[in-house]
Amino acid sequence: MDDMTPALRLDGVELRRYGRTILTDVNLTVPRGGKWILFGPNGIGKSSLVRMMSSRGFPSQGTVDILGNRLGKVNVFSYRHRIGLCSAELQRSLPAFEDPLDAVVTALTATTGRWKDTYGEDDYAQARLLMRRFGIEYLIGKQMANLSEGERTRVMICRALMADADLLILDEPTTGLDLGGRETTLHALDQLGTQGDGRTVVVVTHRLEEIPAGFDHVAIMGRTQGNEADAMANRVAGTDPAPGTIVYAGDLDHGFTSARLSALFGLDLTVHHDGGRWAAWARP
Repeated sequence: MDDMTPALRLDGVELRRYGRTILTDVNLTVPRGGKWILFGPNGIGKSSLVRMMSSRGFPSQGTVDILGNRLGKVNVFSYRHRIGLCSAELQRSLPAFEDPLDAVVTALTATTGRWKDTYGEDDYAQARLLMRRFGIEYLIGKQMANLSEGERTRVMICRALMADADLLILDEPTTGLDLGGRETTLHALDQLGTQGDGRTVVVVTHRLEEIPAGFDHVAIMGRTQGNEADAMANRVAGTDPAPGTIVYAGDLDHGFTSARLSALFGLDLTVHHDGGRWAAWARP
């Protein structure tokens, strides 16, 4: 992949499941080396989009190009090792008895579960260094099933970082973390946003206050019709909410406006950006 080839390109993507359209007319280009946020309410289709962007799901219509490879046209295992992924779905695929250290180091072979593969001392040293950086070195020797949700989340972040991938996708990387764990994690993610190493990073979140510093572009997901208040009314009425799509792609300052987020969530919101951190709350 040359410098001009986007890390991600989605054109006319639609996803249908069990007769329901979940995503429609999704168009997004993330350039190589970009530091992007994928933002939107719960249930809008962010995780479905992440599955496609990480080569683990396929669109019903449209095209997805990942690191120069057309999804569905190239064997995904030939380039999946170049994608670092932190997601709840991937976490659930790890064996319950897995040592967190092995859960991290097996990212080098893009496998879930240690079997006959072997890793060198340098590999394990790197895994320990990452776990120390995120404050979870004490988990070595335990089992994944016995960890708290926040501990498992940080193990998955370390796993995503382990392979030094060309594309890094972190889906809700602060899920389950307490205040201390969240701030430790955000501090480490701040460094990802400010590093000029050419790696493309996409952080997926629905919380403004958990956007790391250094990320300068956002893709905002919304409904093709209405907003989240309308979607809730549809659920109460027993009807499907409108499909999700990308309603804005660009810099954060023009994306995270009070007017835009108020329309997105169906609330009168005020947005603040102070000291490198974002926040929003409903006006009384």
